[in-house]
Amino acid sequence: MTPTRRSLFAALLVAAVGLPTAGSAQERAADRFAELVAVDAPVVALTGVKLFDGTGAAPRMGQTVVIEGERITAVGADGDVAIPDGAEVHDLAGHTVIPGLVGMHDHSYYTGGNGRAAQLSFSGSRMYLGSGVTTIRTTGARYPYEELNLRREIEAGRVVGPTMFTTGPYLTGEQGSTTMTRLEGPEQARRVVRYWAEEGVDWFKAYTWISRAELGAAIEEAHANGVKVTAHLCSVGYREAVALGIDNLEHGLFANSEYTPGKEPDECPSGFRNHFPDLDVNSPEVQATFRDMIDHGVAMTSTLVVYEISVAGRAPIEERVYDVLAPEIADEVRAIAEARRAGRGAIAPEVYQKALEYEKAFVEAGGLLAAGVDPTGYGAAPPGFGDQKNYELLLEAGFTPAEVVQIMSANGAKILGIDDEVGTVAPGMVADLVVIEGDIETAGHIRDTRIVFRHGVGWDAPALIESVWGIVGIR
Repeated sequence: MTPTRRSLFAALLVAAVGLPTAGSAQERAADRFAELVAVDAPVVALTGVKLFDGTGAAPRMGQTVVIEGERITAVGADGDVAIPDGAEVHDLAGHTVIPGLVGMHDHSYYTGGNGRAAQLSFSGSRMYLGSGVTTIRTTGARYPYEELNLRREIEAGRVVGPTMFTTGPYLTGEQGSTTMTRLEGPEQARRVVRYWAEEGVDWFKAYTWISRAELGAAIEEAHANGVKVTAHLCSVGYREAVALGIDNLEHGLFANSEYTPGKEPDECPSGFRNHFPDLDVNSPEVQATFRDMIDHGVAMTSTLVVYEISVAGRAPIEERVYDVLAPEIADEVRAIAEARRAGRGAIAPEVYQKALEYEKAFVEAGGLLAAGVDPTGYGAAPPGFGDQKNYELLLEAGFTPAEVVQIMSANGAKILGIDDEVGTVAPGMVADLVVIEGDIETAGHIRDTRIVFRHGVGWDAPALIESVWGIVGIR
């Protein structure tokens, strides 16, 4: 990395994790958007909470969390923690506190209905934060400059939203969408990566039809410029991508074609998911994939919700999803959702079930799993709401509530390299945490978010969601 690039990257990381230079900006944001703030005091104590600290440890009842400025300064049992004089004390008995969620596939745009697409720099940012997502990686950009500018506006306190790690334009092959970079060879991959790395993106995302040569060139150039690469693959198998040096792989089993009989190199086999129901996740073949990923430090991102919305026979989509969307989009989304649930154009339940098993087996083998919403497809998994739904789906996969909280917070922070700042609730960490009404273990969901602290400012979660009610999908 050049000295200029290194200093730029360091400055962006400082801004992203909310080190001291960001404090005054967050105070300005609280003043500017006072109607959306629930807690804004120099010293705050949250008492009587049930705490999931993000480490995977069992939750602790009757806990106190003290926040001073933008840092957590004390965590412990009620009565054992000294609450500073003058602190604003919030008795939150009957509430759960978890770390701020780290959304690892949380686009700044949305697609829904019959081919609609919209950049959601206003509503999406508020939806993420209001749902408890305090950090996002966008994982594929349609408008990279809009993302870079949005990140700067949030960090300056002029826009409400989560900490952002931005992504360059999609890197795909000649069959890719016209909104993506259709690569014509390795040198173009290098040139595109070099340009956007200099512009300040943090990650790149390779897509379905990229070749091994193009992916390898993109990864090498990205690493030379201090940024990383993840991928939604098909033409390239997971083990091939790991050998090329990839940093992260998206969508769990859903994007891995390497188990398809007769798969040709650099080709995306049609119908490769049809073989999933017969896949043994404990077979030597699958375990070899996991071992390669684990040995090379390659994490996996779960995006169960964007697939679950298309699985036949599942429960109806939550009504709040339709309510928050713009009415004309909601009608289109509802029609498609009802058709998919009835089996028309749907994902087979046995394919979806195998994806759940695959992610659980990966973690049992020692793999690092994170999660995100991917608010694309036909639009029934909008920003934030989809992240919250992933909590329920990961429980269904067999993880405990404490494990799911870890997957959705600390694990994402670790992949982003900011786990010494966010992702867990402990003294010295940035005060990114979520207050949820009720007990998330017994409720089985995290939908009742009440306060979302980002850098020590407690945002009013219902007010944030209400501020975008009925306009998501168009603004």
